[in-house]
Amino acid sequence: MTMQTRDRSAWRLFPWAIAAFMSVVVAVNLGMVWSAVHTFPGQAGGDGFDLSNRYDAVLDRVAAQAALGWSVTAETDAAGHAIVLVTDRSHAALAGATLEGTARRPVGAIGETRLAFRETGPGRYVADAALAVKGQWELLLSVSALGHDAAVTRRIVIR
Repeated sequence: MTMQTRDRSAWRLFPWAIAAFMSVVVAVNLGMVWSAVHTFPGQAGGDGFDLSNRYDAVLDRVAAQAALGWSVTAETDAAGHAIVLVTDRSHAALAGATLEGTARRPVGAIGETRLAFRETGPGRYVADAALAVKGQWELLLSVSALGHDAAVTRRIVIR
């Protein structure tokens, strides 16, 4: 063996290994950025300025809604119908309320489904239409009862 071959160590490849590893990391990150930019279905919203100009009214509405003490929960049945349960401050069922809502997917194709609810028992309201696509849905609900209104958003999962 010559002196030159004896002095060559495997450590001479270490900088190349680091460069290869960092290249893989950069390539994966670029792929994720491309995927995020090209598959984003939603929009950030265009009413931020208007909302900020009347923010005190928004805070007053939220405080009035919280003072009602209503509890609104959502679930689904086996057929994919949204079920909303409404109770008052004392946890008693809130019968005779009027519910309207919109269901939309938080991810995926943009689309909304208008829902009308009917009361099937005290404080139990079932949507008139089943949500056909499996996965997560966001329910934007408007509840009116006893001369008061509340707006809530609840997330449900259709399995």
